[in-house]
Amino acid sequence: MSSVSLAAIPSRQSIKNDLLSGLTVALALVPEAVAFAFVAHVDPLVGLYAAFIVGLITAAVGGRPGMISGATGALAVVMVSLVVEHGVEYLFATVVVMGVIQILCGVLRLGKFIRMVPHPVMLGFVNGLAIVIFLAQLGQIPVPEVESGLLSGEGLSALMGYSQFWIMAGLIALTMAIIWFLPKLTKAIPASLAAILVVSLMVIGLSIDTKTVGDVASVAGGFPEFHIPAVPFNWETLMIVLPYSIILAAIGLIESLLTLTLIDEVTDTRGRGNKECVGQGVANTVTGFFGGMGGCAMIGQSMININSGGRGRLSGISAALFLLCFILFASSLIEQIPLAALIGVMFIVVIGTFEWSSFRIMGKIPRGDAFVLVLVSGVTVVTDLAIAVVVGVIVSALVFAWEHAKHIRAEISTDENGSKIYDIHGPLFFGSVSNFRDLFSARADPQDVIVEFKNSRVCDHSAIEAIDALAERYQNAGRTLHLRHLSPECRLLLKKAGKLVEVNVMEDPTYHVADDALG
Repeated sequence: MSSVSLAAIPSRQSIKNDLLSGLTVALALVPEAVAFAFVAHVDPLVGLYAAFIVGLITAAVGGRPGMISGATGALAVVMVSLVVEHGVEYLFATVVVMGVIQILCGVLRLGKFIRMVPHPVMLGFVNGLAIVIFLAQLGQIPVPEVESGLLSGEGLSALMGYSQFWIMAGLIALTMAIIWFLPKLTKAIPASLAAILVVSLMVIGLSIDTKTVGDVASVAGGFPEFHIPAVPFNWETLMIVLPYSIILAAIGLIESLLTLTLIDEVTDTRGRGNKECVGQGVANTVTGFFGGMGGCAMIGQSMININSGGRGRLSGISAALFLLCFILFASSLIEQIPLAALIGVMFIVVIGTFEWSSFRIMGKIPRGDAFVLVLVSGVTVVTDLAIAVVVGVIVSALVFAWEHAKHIRAEISTDENGSKIYDIHGPLFFGSVSNFRDLFSARADPQDVIVEFKNSRVCDHSAIEAIDALAERYQNAGRTLHLRHLSPECRLLLKKAGKLVEVNVMEDPTYHVADDALG
């Protein structure tokens, strides 16, 4: 047997780690799936079925072993208006079309475009999502209802005497302490799983009155059944479903691919983005036919899995199968788990997910990057991930263009023949063409002028148009203009201008417009 095939066989230790971390993730999936189902205004089982089916299929055929997928809040907030206006059957149809769109994205290899997301946007995405997870957990902590506000004297007094709050706060603190200190003693069992078991046994054994999973919703149900969405198969239905499907597909892929990139960095491995697109698409298509609300990668559960030792596909597969077992056979036990234990696990995830180094580097990185980082974090919290990433990429591109637009300059000299030479330095593109035009004075220049592009790069069609316009200026002024060291593409485009421009193009380098790989 070759060394390659031996390396591909999981060890007994990795199988144990994957199974135990899968159990931990499954426990953490229950309240999240239920909560997001409530957000989307659908039955809790619709969220649980989505967590099972999406988690199982993406773990089996996706492009990132160890990444956990399921029902997410980023998708749920988009689904609300569809469910309220048209009903849950339209949601199932939307999820099917969403999956088909994601499969096409993978087949067309569009996953590679995630590489265009700048690092400040990645940091903003991680920080924003950590804040969203944190705020979602706060919503499950009971606080007294005080009309004058919690921060008033009356509110603080009510909070001090509210036993439910302090019981849950204590259990959360205990959970976090176990997760924090247990790995220093032993790593035989995932710390998160141990914390959930210890806190649950304590609550049950001491009959502590605190909120449990069963107080949120019942997780009992049967095996998901095949079900064709009960919607009219006509053009009107497609027009209702398609816009939501496109938005959901985009949000799902962006969140999944960014989470994939984050796990790549944490584990120092490389996932396959296009394969993950196909895996997410297949999972959502199947989910729509089995009564699930669809889903995508979950950064919180993925980090729980990685931190608990789950690295292989078995961790995600086992998490999905454990979740199904909870639904079918162990719902009464799962419903006794205190929410405080699961909230504590998620708080540890928030602490581990948030990039605390961003505070340290804020004063050391360019102001534009710092602004993008804060902007993406804020937009992620206020709106959703897809909008935040798009806004971040656009702002980053504008900042980049603005900064590089100021870098173009000209060194002016005169050769032995009396010709004036403009030696251009810096990239010539849409952002710098205005400064480029201001470098020249056609009326004041001598009869013969040479523009040297050896130290410049003509990047796009706006640059070509600027050169065309410059040549026309010198022609109208009765001057002879030479353009030196332009690429063949530039020369071709200038020739296409016909009689409008008459220029003498000298010596061409081998680079091509807007193609650094050939430069």
